[in-house]
Parts: sequence; C-alpha cells; structure tokens
Amino acid sequence: MVNAVAHKAGSGWLSGLLGVIIFSGSLPATRVAVLDMDPFFLTFLRASIAGILATALIVTFREKRPLRSQLMPLVIVALGVVVGFPLLTALALQHVTSAHSIVFLGLLPLTTAIFGVLRGGERPRPAFWIFSVLGSLLVIGFALSQHASASLTGDLLMFAAIIVCGLGYAEGAKLTRELGGWQVISWALIVALPFMLIASFTTRPESFSAVSTPTWVALGYVSLFSMLIGFIFWYKGLAMGGIATVGQLQLLQPFFGLGLSAVLLHETVDPPMLASTLGVILCVAGSRKFSG
Repeated sequence: MVNAVAHKAGSGWLSGLLGVIIFSGSLPATRVAVLDMDPFFLTFLRASIAGILATALIVTFREKRPLRSQLMPLVIVALGVVVGFPLLTALALQHVTSAHSIVFLGLLPLTTAIFGVLRGGERPRPAFWIFSVLGSLLVIGFALSQHASASLTGDLLMFAAIIVCGLGYAEGAKLTRELGGWQVISWALIVALPFMLIASFTTRPESFSAVSTPTWVALGYVSLFSMLIGFIFWYKGLAMGGIATVGQLQLLQPFFGLGLSAVLLHETVDPPMLASTLGVILCVAGSRKFSG
C-alpha cells in the first residue's frame, strides 16, 4: 500500500515536471509572437487551433460527454487557462520583456495552492503559507523596484494572469480526478472553441504578409504545447500528487524560462532579476515541506 502511494506520488511529480518544462517556453514564445501579431488575435487563434486538435482527440477516442455538473468547472478552466492567462500575458508582454514577466511565475505556486484549498479541499500546514507569502512579497518587491525600467501596466496584467491561471490549474486538477488529464483540457478547449473561432475571424489582420517565420513557429508552440500537451501532463501530475504539493514544481519554471529568454531572445537577465527569482524559489521550496 505504501509502495503504491509512493509510486503514485512519484508519477505525479514526473508528470508535473514535464508539464513545467513545456510551460517554460510559453512566455518566451508569446513574446516572439506578439511582435508581429495582435495579442487578442494571438490568444483567440492559439485557442482555436488547440480546440480543433482537442476535438479530433475526443472524436478519435470516442470519449463520453461531460456530465452537466462538470460543465461549470470546465467553463472555469476555459476562462482561466484557455482565455485568461494567454490573453493577459500577451497584453503584458507588449509592455515588459519575457525575462521580466517570468519572475512573476514565482507567484503561481501560491495562487495554485490557495485555489487548491478553496476548490480542491486541500489543507496545507500553517508554515506552508508563511513561506508562500514571503515568496509573494519578494515578487512584489521586485516589481516595485523595477519601476524605472518596467511598466506598471505590464506588472498588473501579469499579476492578474497569475491569479486566473492558479484558479484554472486547481479547478482542472480537481476535475482531472473525474475525467482524466487530457480529457479535461480537451473539453475546456472545446467549450471555448465556438467563441474562439468567431473571435479569431473578427480580430484577424488584413494581411499576414508581415508575419515572420519565427512568429509562426511561436504560434505553433503555444497552440500545440502550451495549450494542449503541457496541460495533459500538468493536470495529471496535480491530480496524482496533490495540487499544493506538485504545484511547487512551478518554482523551477522561472529558471527554465529565464534561460530560454536569454538564449533564444537575447534578453538581459540582470542580477536583481536572478536574485529575486532565487529568493522566490527558496521560499517556495521551504513551503513544499509543509504542503501536506
């Protein structure tokens, strides 16, 4: 019995880690895409592409339709991770660099854990919240200290994105226990698909001639990996290992993301940014010990 529980937890951590690695490329790819694409059109188009692929998966494997009681949770997932987070980050990345925005990902474990308590019924110990709040304060302090070179609008949009993303993560993880990981994100994409298709059509540019090859590649990444494949692993990991516990794996995402921003986009990763990210990671690592 103990071995079975340990195996399940280990599998959850592995799935969660794969999800984090995939998500680490999301903000750098979005930053590339918004250079040539309107953020609204980018959000609607990536969701439309992922929704069409999700529909093909559901039809191919002949999955049963969700129960009526599962529709509202699916709507919450769609609003959080299909529309909310992609749109808010795309808007934010018009004002800040992807390297700057990645530091805000240090807040995701906290928001995911909060919604894990509110929506998933989990109960981390008090010390968990102490470390998590300290990490959040570090992120806020970083944002305020960068006022000369950063944008308040970009920072506020990133904060909003983190909140809706945490809700979408927790709600999706809870629903994964009933439907399965890939089924949850697929149905959420399908729920949003009619609206995303219409919105894509109405916000499309007059011409695509100015869209560069890197932008198309970035669109492909956020559509296939960020919107679909990453969530298959991530929701499975959260459901198997616990929302608050596995959610702490997101502490690795800033490191992965900063590295990608520096290598692929040649963006500057300065010492204060690294120090803030490291401080957040240490705080969230401490919270992990008291997450259960």
